[in-house]
Amino acid sequence: MKISVVVPAHNEEKHIVSCLESLTNQTRQPDEIIVVSNSSTDRTEEIVKSYPKVTLLSLDVKGIIPARNKGFDLATGDIIARCDADTILPKDWVKKIEDSFLNNQSAVALSMPVLVNDIKFGDRFLFLFYLYMLIPRLTMGHYPVVGPSMAVKKEAWDKIKSELCTDAVKVHEDIDISFHIKKLGNIIHDRSNLALTSGRRIKYNLWSFFGEYTLRFFKMLYTHRHLA
Repeated sequence: MKISVVVPAHNEEKHIVSCLESLTNQTRQPDEIIVVSNSSTDRTEEIVKSYPKVTLLSLDVKGIIPARNKGFDLATGDIIARCDADTILPKDWVKKIEDSFLNNQSAVALSMPVLVNDIKFGDRFLFLFYLYMLIPRLTMGHYPVVGPSMAVKKEAWDKIKSELCTDAVKVHEDIDISFHIKKLGNIIHDRSNLALTSGRRIKYNLWSFFGEYTLRFFKMLYTHRHLA
């Protein structure tokens, strides 16, 4: 089984080193690591180039969705794992992803929990993640994949990519994947594969994270009701 890791990045010079260090020091090495720099104007690309095992793709178009699509389309692995550029992965992250798919042949996607590591006590209470995921879990019937730490089968991605929304204002792009991919198999959840990510979106835009994000999710429930 070949595993690719895709990391979208826009002006992530402050975080990308920690992310790449965690990826290049895995107990089970990724078969490829692809960083997609979308319109970065800081030192992000310079830093990525200093890692010989990492492939850098430059994209002039801004946005997480174009960056994700470019990386996923060019990934050559049987499994495409994804993390955000401000995420730090545990040393066995790739190994556990591999084991999850090997042990669950019907799985097309893997959901994993994340905690924030730059908000006081944010990395201590896992129940906060599951509390935030409660409504999606109840309404969708499963845990959705989440952008900071997720994985999908490449063959499943190829089947759904043309159906996905390209407007990040209308959808949560990771939830959009969750809705479309579940028709192809099971979305499983590995509670033990815990990553740390930045809580800057919570710190600097509380309403956006808890207000706009929640409203957008309920709108997606309606627009994606045919996939329920």
